[in-house]
Amino acid sequence: MKIVTWRIYDEGRPGGYSVLADRLWPRGISKDKAALDEWWKELTPSPALRTWFGHDPQKWDEFREHYLRELSENEAQAKTYLKSVPPGKTLVLLYAAKDTAHSHALILKDYLEEQL
Repeated sequence: MKIVTWRIYDEGRPGGYSVLADRLWPRGISKDKAALDEWWKELTPSPALRTWFGHDPQKWDEFREHYLRELSENEAQAKTYLKSVPPGKTLVLLYAAKDTAHSHALILKDYLEEQL
């Protein structure tokens, strides 16, 4: 399975199985425009971790460690979600963060690829 990340506000979303990988609904995006197949809130950073990180690039490495720990504690849910993706479909992880280089979706992508 191919997994890609995509900022939900950007045009030209790749085709595939679209999953919102954010805990909060993206501002200004209607459910119709989002066109989601699923919303994987359970695989997003905890509210406490998200608040602590605050999209501060200087905290990126430590954030990554903490988030991977949270994901490993939720491994069964991750595997269940992966099984819900239809065979042959690209998994498109959608996120809202402006900073595309420091988005938790990148960490989630790497983690899910390891689970395959």
